[in-house]
Amino acid sequence: MHNIINIEGIRLYGYHGCLEEEGKIGGEYIIDVSMTVNFMEAAVSDDLSQTIDYCDIFNIAREEMAVRSKLIEHVGKRIYDRIQKGFPQLEHCTVKVTKLLPPMNGPVDRVSIVIGD
Repeated sequence: MHNIINIEGIRLYGYHGCLEEEGKIGGEYIIDVSMTVNFMEAAVSDDLSQTIDYCDIFNIAREEMAVRSKLIEHVGKRIYDRIQKGFPQLEHCTVKVTKLLPPMNGPVDRVSIVIGD
């Protein structure tokens, strides 16, 4: 049985990018995390300790977004690695990092990367 927890639309401000201005001005990002984990015991017992606390995932994303990187690929990998290490009961995990209104040579709403297994 596949049990999936999706945490979608974590909105955070960050200072990522290759341009010097991005490190000063920053921008808005959206983080989405999808995790496959057996949470049936929690579903029956109504016990948070038997599943993954959404707040823990939010805190990991917030902490890693606070560390400046040139590439959102780097930020995504750090978030992914911390989730993998912190929750050994995970079967699969994907992390999507979306950068809104990236500075490009034309109108672009967003760019994103997805990392996972």
